[in-house]
Amino acid sequence: MAHPMIVGLLMLGLSAAPALAAEKTDPQSGFIIAPGWETARNNCIACHSAKLVTQNSGTREHWLSLIRWMQDTQGLWEFDDKTEDTILSYLSSNYGPKQESRRPPLKAEQLPENPYRPSKT
Repeated sequence: MAHPMIVGLLMLGLSAAPALAAEKTDPQSGFIIAPGWETARNNCIACHSAKLVTQNSGTREHWLSLIRWMQDTQGLWEFDDKTEDTILSYLSSNYGPKQESRRPPLKAEQLPENPYRPSKT
């Protein structure tokens, strides 16, 4: 007869297995492998670290506000409609709002001005 502790550990491992298998990540970037991940990865890491994406979360509207902010202020190129939709769908599905967050993330227009950035006047 198997020891109760071993049976318990086996059951614990079996119950965690589906959750672990459900979310595979790209070993180089850390992006969750899901539809659209390569399009998002290729466009995002052209300018910054993949970690900047994977550590963040937000709704589709939040991700869109960040894209617009990057286009308006950081030199990000414009996407065709299909590419933008693919990126937004991927990010909002795989890096959507976190339930454990203390508050929703700020939209780009809510961020404080950078005191070190030269004024436009």
